[in-house]
Amino acid sequence: MDPKSAQDVIRCDLCDTDIATKYCDFCHVNLCISCIGKHISDDYDKHKVVPFQKRKSTLIYPKCTTHQTKKCKFHCKDCNISVCSICTAMSDTHKGHNFSALLDIYNEKRKVIAKDTEELKNILSPTYDEIKSDLENQIANLDGEYEKLIKAMLKQGEEWHRQIKIFMDKIKAEIEDIKLKHMSILKEHLDEIKSIQNLIEETQIKLSEIEESTEVSKTTEYSSKNKEFCKLPPKVQVSLPLFIPNTIDIEQLYKLIGSLLPLSSTKDENGYRLKEAGTLSKELMKVPELISMVKTGYQQFRNVTCNSEEEIWTNARDTSNMKCFNIQGSIIKTIKTISNEWPNDITINKDGNLVYCDWKTKTVNEVKYGQSNELIRLKGWTPLNLCVSSSGDILVVMFNDDETESKVVRYSGSTEKQTIQFENESKPLYSGKNRIKYITENRNLDICLSDWEACAVVVVSDTGNLRFRYTGHPSSSKNKPFRPYGIATDSQSHILTADFDNHCIHVLDEDGKFINYIDNAELENPYGICVDKNDYLFVAEYHTGNVKKIKYLE
Repeated sequence: MDPKSAQDVIRCDLCDTDIATKYCDFCHVNLCISCIGKHISDDYDKHKVVPFQKRKSTLIYPKCTTHQTKKCKFHCKDCNISVCSICTAMSDTHKGHNFSALLDIYNEKRKVIAKDTEELKNILSPTYDEIKSDLENQIANLDGEYEKLIKAMLKQGEEWHRQIKIFMDKIKAEIEDIKLKHMSILKEHLDEIKSIQNLIEETQIKLSEIEESTEVSKTTEYSSKNKEFCKLPPKVQVSLPLFIPNTIDIEQLYKLIGSLLPLSSTKDENGYRLKEAGTLSKELMKVPELISMVKTGYQQFRNVTCNSEEEIWTNARDTSNMKCFNIQGSIIKTIKTISNEWPNDITINKDGNLVYCDWKTKTVNEVKYGQSNELIRLKGWTPLNLCVSSSGDILVVMFNDDETESKVVRYSGSTEKQTIQFENESKPLYSGKNRIKYITENRNLDICLSDWEACAVVVVSDTGNLRFRYTGHPSSSKNKPFRPYGIATDSQSHILTADFDNHCIHVLDEDGKFINYIDNAELENPYGICVDKNDYLFVAEYHTGNVKKIKYLE
């Protein structure tokens, strides 16, 4: 076998003659014993020559189609093909062309491949897993959702039956009243006839006595009453009442009973979002930036929650109206609470529907198709604030009727799953009296609650065990006591809480360590806060009624 044409041996890349017994792991070059010194003679200190069998990788270059014994280590940019060194130097075909080292292209592509592999593993694959899981959950819950729809329809039917029965009973009672009046009229007339009959009978008896008597005076004194009796009394005619049924207009009936919105299906190009890579980190900006501001018109502005990048829901203490604004500041829709009282808190669930606490009815309600539907009804407790967890559960802060105890309850739908109330058997985690307690879930599943009365942010694990309490950070510029209001978390597991009296936002890490203040956006009495999927902070200012959108991460 011709050693130069052998396919089962690797030859030295420098002399292209001897068998390679060494390999430079840094330069990816095959070396024979004779060429090692030549290769490292440039005093470059990063060369790493190892036995060929222990090489990390061996690059197999393509053979040149023009020069069969040569390997292509260059790429002709003009022809977009791989070429050997002879082609670059002596070929008329590639004269004046631009070349790149194939190794450089290889290394750049390897970086792209490594990046793509990482992206597929940590972002794309988990994203599609989540989409698949979401669709499977939707399919699994389909029967239940349509059963709710049928129950709502049947409930409306039962209500109509009830109202029709009430109406029929009312008409029946009216008929009975008319019947009694009818009978009374006829009896009164009957009594009148009977009275005349009695007079006629008495007259007949008197006439019989006169006929039998021989006394002249009785006969001469007789005065006939037949003329009076001939004048018959007026006949009383009473018409029976008549029930006139209206014609049933089926189309109108359907409209009155209700309507079924048709099934709709759309494709939202921005509906799915790539998951953020676990290694992706963002830094706090030295100077947070005020992006935009929406004027809500509220006098006692309390809460703000993000429906999407373009929509925010808001509510205030002085009105039952919950308003949805677009980012330009226009009202898109308005929903009233069931009780017509102001709601304690609002949030958005995983279906994108508004959920709110109604303190008057002691209920938690979901708004679907513009209508409020009761999810949870409490007895002896009043829902105060709430949030939706990453699993879709609802976490509700509530206080008892005596306002002596507070607790957090986790619900799956309307089913109670977990109660978090005590640090140990007797020591409560949260203050009992005050009604200002906001709640959120962090990325590590910690449950974070701002407790105004206790002047603390109380953080427990998802199992309900106390992790830490944050009671403020000493600062010469923040001279009023720390009393937290709204609370939120972001993609970096930061905990943000509104400091109403000091006109700022405290930023903590997931373990409760103070990081910084957000206080340069001319904040004025921040109350409710939320963070959207892109880590923009939205702040509700209590007195001004403004929502401020702030960029604080980069």
